[in-house]
Amino acid sequence: MKTRPRYTPSRYLFLLVLLAGCRPHDAVTVEATPRVSALTLAPVALDVTEELQGRVTAIRAAEIRPQVSGIVQKRLFEQGSEVTAGEPLFQINPRPFQIEVDSAAAALKRAEATLVRERLQVKRLEPLLRTETISQQHYDDAVSTRDQAAADVAQARANLDRRLLDLQFATVVAPISGRIDQSLISEGALVSSSDSSPLARIQQIDQVYVDVRRPASSLDTLREALAQAQAQAQAQAQAQAQAQAQAQAQDQSGLPVALLRSNGQPYPESGRILFSGVSVDPGTGDVLLRILVDNSQRRFLPGMFLRARVPQARYPHALTIPQQAVVRSEGKAYVWTISAQRKVNRRAITLAELVAQHYRVSAGLRAGERIVVAGMERLSEDQLVAVQDWTPTNASSLPH
Repeated sequence: MKTRPRYTPSRYLFLLVLLAGCRPHDAVTVEATPRVSALTLAPVALDVTEELQGRVTAIRAAEIRPQVSGIVQKRLFEQGSEVTAGEPLFQINPRPFQIEVDSAAAALKRAEATLVRERLQVKRLEPLLRTETISQQHYDDAVSTRDQAAADVAQARANLDRRLLDLQFATVVAPISGRIDQSLISEGALVSSSDSSPLARIQQIDQVYVDVRRPASSLDTLREALAQAQAQAQAQAQAQAQAQAQAQAQDQSGLPVALLRSNGQPYPESGRILFSGVSVDPGTGDVLLRILVDNSQRRFLPGMFLRARVPQARYPHALTIPQQAVVRSEGKAYVWTISAQRKVNRRAITLAELVAQHYRVSAGLRAGERIVVAGMERLSEDQLVAVQDWTPTNASSLPH
C-alpha cells in the first residue's frame, strides 16, 4: 500500500518560489528594454532672428523759422494736421515790407530814367565828336556817366528783388509735406530770423525709420544675409522690364524686418534694413541699424519705442534638434544616437544658435540619423531600445 506524500506549508512555499523563477526569458527581456522617442534628422531652412529695441524717427523733419523780423498776425494751420510743401503756415505783418518794395520800385524807376537821359546824351555827342566840335574827354565822360547809370539800374533792380523776397518771406510756408506739431508761438509775438526757437515743427511720417542697435560682432552674418537678399532681388528684377526692374530691385534690396506689438504679435506693416552705422559705440560696442517702415496708416509716431525682429542669419540646409534632446556633461553637449540595430550610443556635438527651443547643430550629426529625444534617463552604451516616433508639441515644433 502506497502512501501519498504529505505537503507541508514550507513545501508549498518552495514550489511557489520555483514556479515564479521559471518565467520565460523573453518576457524578462521585453520588460528590461527601455522605450525611447526618436527623431530622424532632416535639413530645414532656418532663419535666425533676434528681437531688438528700437525707436521711431521721422523720415524727414523740418523746423519752421522766420526769415524776416516782424509781428505774427495769423496762424494759418490746424495744429496736428497734415500740411503740404508750400502751404502757408504763419503770416507776419507784411506792411513794412510792402513799403520797402514800393520804395525800391521808385528807386528803380528813377535809375531807369537817368539811364535813358544819359544814353540820349551820348547819342547827341557822337556827331559832335566826329566833327571835332567837342573834345574826346567830353565824350568819354558822357559814356562813363551812361555806364554808371546802367549800373545804378542793375543795383536798383536787385534791391527791388530783395525787397520782394522779404515781402514773400512775410508769409511763412511749409518747407516739406508732413504732420505739423503744435505752434510754439502765439499771434502778436515778435519774431526774428535770429531766434533760437522755431515757430513749429513738421515731421514727414508717411514713412518712418526705426533705429535699433546691435553688437558689432554680428555684422558679418548680417552682411551675408543682406547680400543674399540683394542677389535674390536682382534675379527677380531681371525677369521684368528694365524700368520696373530697377524699382523692384530698389524696393526689395533690404532684409525684411518684423515689428512687434507689446504682446509679441507682429504689426501688419513690415520694414527693411537700409544700412548699418559706420562707427561703433566705444561704450557699448554696438552699431546703429536703420530700418525703413511704411507708415501710411500713421500707426507709428516719432519717439515711440518698438521691438523689431531683425534677421541675424539664414541657413538653407540646417540640422536642428529639440533642446530636450541635448545631454550635457562636463561642459560638453551630447545626444544619444540610434543605430540600425536599435542600439544607442552617446555622441558629442557642437551646438550653435537656439531658435524656438531648437538648437542648430554645426558639427557632429548628419541628415538621416536618428536621435533620442525622450526616454534617455537610464540609457547606456550599446543598449538595445524600443523606438517610437517623437511627436513635437506646439511649443516645441520645428523652426521654419
